[in-house]
Amino acid sequence: MQDYQSLSDQSKVWIYQSNRPFSEEETSQIRSYVQQFAQQWVSHNRQLKAYGEVYHQRFIVLMVDETAAGASGCSIDKSVHFMKQIEQKFGVDLFDRMRFSVKGPDGIKTISRDTFADWYANGQIDNETIVFDTLVADKAAFDQSFEKSLGESWHKRMV
Repeated sequence: MQDYQSLSDQSKVWIYQSNRPFSEEETSQIRSYVQQFAQQWVSHNRQLKAYGEVYHQRFIVLMVDETAAGASGCSIDKSVHFMKQIEQKFGVDLFDRMRFSVKGPDGIKTISRDTFADWYANGQIDNETIVFDTLVADKAAFDQSFEKSLGESWHKRMV
């Protein structure tokens, strides 16, 4: 697995958000699995310059620096299959794109789209609330805007 700092800012990013936080033990296990996957990830028999990590006990992040070798459709399919295995092993949902995570005084909460809209309408969250943008496309965007205020995010159109 590559060192995070050695990856190009244009490295492709995939973020898988869990429907619930991982326990400390689960986080440790998942981190190990994800790092092993990143070390062994290949595309057309070429080793990918890949990175994997767990953030905030609920986001699994994979990155590929395509300056060395590009991620092919088959290699991306392998990563999706790997994530499906993580889902089954740990009893989580990593593919529901209609869940949003918000950071508040009580920590990070992952909620449904409907709850998100209700919380906004009721003032439980507002334009200053920090949200997590799981749709960032590259490492530069991940570094700069994975966490941003709701008012500056695409999430704004969901309320």
